[in-house]
Amino acid sequence: MASSTVAAGAAQAYTYMRPSGLDGGLLGLSTSGGTTAGGPRAHPHFFSGVLTQAAPAAAALLALADVAQTRYFQPRPTAFRDPVVTCGGDRIRMESFSACGGVYARLDVLEPALDGEMHERGTTNVDVNGPLREALARVGGSDPLHLAVGAGELAVTTMDGAVVEKKVPLPDRWLRGFAEVQVSTAGFDPRGELRGPDAVRFLRSLPRGSRGVMWAVPAGRTLRLTTRPAAGAVCLAGTDRLRTMLPLLRFARTLRVYGPPVTGGSGPVSSAWELELPGMRYILTLSPENSRGFSGEGAVLDAISTDEAAGDADLLGALLSFEPRVEPGLLAERSGLTLARTKAGLIQLGTSGRVGFDAAEAAFFHRELPYDPARVAGLNPRLRSARALVEDGAVRFTGGDTATVLSNGSERRVRFDGDRVTCTCPWWFDHRGERGPCKHVLAARIVRREVRVEAGR
Repeated sequence: MASSTVAAGAAQAYTYMRPSGLDGGLLGLSTSGGTTAGGPRAHPHFFSGVLTQAAPAAAALLALADVAQTRYFQPRPTAFRDPVVTCGGDRIRMESFSACGGVYARLDVLEPALDGEMHERGTTNVDVNGPLREALARVGGSDPLHLAVGAGELAVTTMDGAVVEKKVPLPDRWLRGFAEVQVSTAGFDPRGELRGPDAVRFLRSLPRGSRGVMWAVPAGRTLRLTTRPAAGAVCLAGTDRLRTMLPLLRFARTLRVYGPPVTGGSGPVSSAWELELPGMRYILTLSPENSRGFSGEGAVLDAISTDEAAGDADLLGALLSFEPRVEPGLLAERSGLTLARTKAGLIQLGTSGRVGFDAAEAAFFHRELPYDPARVAGLNPRLRSARALVEDGAVRFTGGDTATVLSNGSERRVRFDGDRVTCTCPWWFDHRGERGPCKHVLAARIVRREVRVEAGR
């Protein structure tokens, strides 16, 4: 396979048969190693045809690339990571993460903006280089743009010197972010919708340089910013993290915002901001605070700590075929699992990057990240520490709902009260469970679950 992850977990190697380019109205996106419905491919050929909306597509691809090379927290120069592209039947999805891990960007090019042939379904990286970005910035007017995602003839018609190889840092937190963001967005609901002119006015009115946490509250045909949360509000942490939307405003049709339920006492939470363009959607998902990346949120920890969910995920994963929309009910019927176990299994699949979540359609979608899938599930330090505590016999239940966990010479008390759980460790005191469970809670849950399974409960 042409794209492989360095064992040290510090870099990702990309190999392309030639640089991506824009020449004579043909946008050729070169592919690196990836996975298709037929198995691994060194340079998959996914699509050839026409982008019927050339100017917004070019501008949105540039915006996606801008996110990938930006550190919104403590800005400094950083290596560029090539976008992840999934071709799934009736659409092409392009995904990237900011270098700081706090902004997830996705461009969905939908069926109305595509006119061509989908040769294969699957996921890969695509080369986005400096000259290509310069060419995309010059795309305008209403002429269609020919698009090739990979090219079937490259395997036999390469020229000397055309091979492109990249080796860029790929931090573990960047990979974990792909797992965390889909779990977070799966709990989002629509919170507001602004039509074209109102969307433009709102986004252009955002204060520049604001890194604090603000809240957007629906107010008539627009959103009003406030410093306090309220029912129905959407968290907006760091207004500059939406700035890649500004060059797209001339194409904007609608701005939709998504977020979890909040109250007047809620702390910062994640949010998703979707700009509808002609035939496509550009989505930015923001972490709860400018200084927080998705990799530290811990939303997936409970999901990946159960053996049952892992086994169900293996079964469900074998039934997926790069569907742009995964129907849990249909998947449950095909797998023979209950709907609840199917949904838990899908979350488990997300922890290794095998599914994402589309808030616009309130549905999972299948994709296979073009990285070593075993890395993500094994990278979370809290889960590793919790399993080590269990193996060392550090967890002792003093009652049905109370456990003592010996950790680093200190005893931590974990108490279960229905769906609520608390711990006496400093992590829990600082975050109150808003950034996922601590290692002591995870360890206690693992032991509690094992005891109940053995007792047949």
